[in-house]
Amino acid sequence: MREAGNKPALAGVIFAILLVALNLRPAISSIGPMLEPIRTDLALTNGQVSLLTAVPVLCMGLFAPFAIVFNRRFGLKRSIGLLLAAIGVFTLGRGFWPSYFNLLLSSFFIGIAIAIIGPMLSAMIKRDFPNRTASLIGVYSFGMGLGATLAAGLTSVVYAAAGWPVGLAVWSGLALAALIVWLRMPERKAAGNGQAMPEDTLAIGKSPWKNLKAWYMLLFFGFQSAFFFSMLTWLAPIAIDKGLSVLAAGAVVTVMTAVQIVCNISIPMLFSRYPDRFFWVLAVLAFGTAGILLLMFAGTWAVWLAAALIGVALGGLFPIALLMPLDATGSADEANSWAAMTQSGGYLISAFMPFIIGVVYDRTGNHDISLWLFLAFVFFMILFAYLLNRKA
Repeated sequence: MREAGNKPALAGVIFAILLVALNLRPAISSIGPMLEPIRTDLALTNGQVSLLTAVPVLCMGLFAPFAIVFNRRFGLKRSIGLLLAAIGVFTLGRGFWPSYFNLLLSSFFIGIAIAIIGPMLSAMIKRDFPNRTASLIGVYSFGMGLGATLAAGLTSVVYAAAGWPVGLAVWSGLALAALIVWLRMPERKAAGNGQAMPEDTLAIGKSPWKNLKAWYMLLFFGFQSAFFFSMLTWLAPIAIDKGLSVLAAGAVVTVMTAVQIVCNISIPMLFSRYPDRFFWVLAVLAFGTAGILLLMFAGTWAVWLAAALIGVALGGLFPIALLMPLDATGSADEANSWAAMTQSGGYLISAFMPFIIGVVYDRTGNHDISLWLFLAFVFFMILFAYLLNRKA
């Protein structure tokens, strides 16, 4: 679908992108509110249960470069359809076989699927919407944020009614809905003649691994991802430590992700008017820093406000991180390579953070060090955003 295509087909493609993005977080974010029930029922340590979010993020780092391989072998549309089906099957399996081994196994394969879909969606946006990349990245990040919000908020409700295995498995329904819409997505049209074009693949662009700017992007993506997944995993336990119930802690995560999805789509809309990416990094991280400080020094009352402030930061950081490779490249094949690199290395950096926090919590019995780590993430994001801005 080129931007010159008809409006109904354009809307169909945008809706399909939204639904695919909606599936890239629930299988991970549904774990956070269920950490305590899972740990208790399966007699796990905090370190062990945190692997349920660390493993998929690790896979997202290791397997992101396979987006290029899948594209060459199957093309964008078939690859994403196949991977959506995998997310649905392994998410559903959590309800039928609720053992720790299966939770780890499903986390592994779901992480692989998410890893490969991510760069492919970025490349598709660069290819089909070259003049609307910021807006479509907003749709992409909004879909991911909405999926995280729904899973974080409603998993606790399903848990209260039917237990945590059903609470995790129910999100397979989103994958089924997305798969149906994706496979029925209108064929791309050649600009000007209205003829259907065959599914095309992207050529492999010049490798970005020797480019210093790409490395700065990778490190920025890594620390913003570490911030997101650590908050997604441990905000509920932190809230419980502050005195909230399991259901209330799940609601705190919902507040954070609800604010995040509003910012996911609203902040990119302002990029055309205020294009300075470094300004936006500083602005959203000011909110995030205020939220962390409230968690560190304020009482139970401040947890809700802290969650909202952190949501602003998360909502702005992710679209900025996604746009960096698209801003720096001139074609879809380059965007695919740069996005695969930044997401691969970035997710590898972030994969271990929730696990490290879990191990530290096991040893200390509190989250003081965790909150200092969050402030360190903020410092490194500002550093690498500054280096990118200076090199621009």
